[in-house]
Amino acid sequence: MPDKPLFRYQSLAKELEEKILDGSYAPGERLPSIRALHRRLHLSISTVHQAYIELETTGLIEARPKSGYFVTPVSLRSLEPSAPPKPAPAPLRVETTGMVNSILRAVADPRMLPLGSSATATELLPHRQFARILKSMSAKELKKSLSYSLTEGHPELRRQLALRMVGLQQGISGEDIVITTGCMEAVTLCLQAILKPGDTLAIETPTHFGFLQLFKEMGIMVVEVPTHPRTGVDIEALSAIIARTAVRACLFMPNFHNPLGTLLPDERKAQLVSLLNHHEIPVIEDDICAELYFEGQRRPSLLKAFDRKDLVLTCSSFSKTLAPGFRIGWAVPGPRFRDKVLRLKAGSTVCTATLDQEIMARYLAGGTCDRHLRALRGAVRGQTLKTALAVKRYFPEGTRLSFPAGGSLLWIELHRRVDGLQLYRRALEHRISILPGAVCSVSGMFRNYIRLGCGAPFTAETEQGIETLGRLVRECTREGPRGGEE
Repeated sequence: MPDKPLFRYQSLAKELEEKILDGSYAPGERLPSIRALHRRLHLSISTVHQAYIELETTGLIEARPKSGYFVTPVSLRSLEPSAPPKPAPAPLRVETTGMVNSILRAVADPRMLPLGSSATATELLPHRQFARILKSMSAKELKKSLSYSLTEGHPELRRQLALRMVGLQQGISGEDIVITTGCMEAVTLCLQAILKPGDTLAIETPTHFGFLQLFKEMGIMVVEVPTHPRTGVDIEALSAIIARTAVRACLFMPNFHNPLGTLLPDERKAQLVSLLNHHEIPVIEDDICAELYFEGQRRPSLLKAFDRKDLVLTCSSFSKTLAPGFRIGWAVPGPRFRDKVLRLKAGSTVCTATLDQEIMARYLAGGTCDRHLRALRGAVRGQTLKTALAVKRYFPEGTRLSFPAGGSLLWIELHRRVDGLQLYRRALEHRISILPGAVCSVSGMFRNYIRLGCGAPFTAETEQGIETLGRLVRECTREGPRGGEE
């Protein structure tokens, strides 16, 4: 659904932000005074002042007593995106280690600064609205919610989801949607509906590290498709892979990729789906971060919108935007795969929690979701921007990253002498969790990469943690892998 028009101070702040990020205003440069902009733009002093406060809140400018407002001395303009290595051309069998469990434990440890997490902080989620809904339910309604729900999910929740897809995908009704226990179950069911052990799946690289354990348990082969932080999945490379490999399905994240944050442009989406339609290859799209867009007035389009052969299966959830603990996700598998997905759901988890679905359905029907999402997008964007600026400030020269188009993640390339796993272990000693890049690849690439999560409010503790990380990166750069071995 389209956002409401911006207030005038927001439009001014956005225009000034663009000038700062593209270098028109240089780092450290003094901005026009509030009165100067007031006279030049014929805006009220309060409007200009509020725009400057907005920019100051995001960390792009700073106020200096009796001097005015200045661009922060650190600029994102000089940051370059990472240069992805070339993946192995042949399918690989997934081999994972206990590192994944270690990372998950570190992220969940309340004593840690959770920079390794992709979760959104609960204080940014609509917990008060959920509490009011729960309190408003009668004993009779709660009693009804103690029973199993339909395998395909709560009818009203599916209807609300279908309404939210207006403008994104034509012809979707509640009957087309299957409610799942989170996005991961949606992806799992769709993969199981298409693949059998030994089949080959094409994925982006890097990819969401949580998928790799799933691939291993399913016994499937994986071929990695190079993916760029700015342009997304390499469609030409995928075409070459399909020409030499029996790819049975694809799993892609076209909207705010984890961990890259890339948004695949519509023309590339159409090209990608056309290629896969031509070869009759199903593609599962993980759309979990699509509501966390930073630019524009509406969320980005689905791969499914370009599908002509019912070969795109869309998966998503509310885990990044509303309630990760509810574990409410969904799949739109299309007529070709819907019955198989439903049978697999019935044979595994039977149904998704009834009470959680009831609360979510009432929340969506209440009409406050879009207002919450607007506020959440602003908060997450600000947090991500502040984290990127802190990385620029404290990490050594030569660090590479590109500011994401949406989501809450930063993918960072360090000096080639830095081992991300070694950095991860050292960070834990300082009670900081990060995600080492090596766990985002089947072939073990990205050893000198890390992923930082920006889903929590940026605090003094966050800045101190990033400063500590920068110091540890310098130490690792001097020492090299395993204490100095090249």
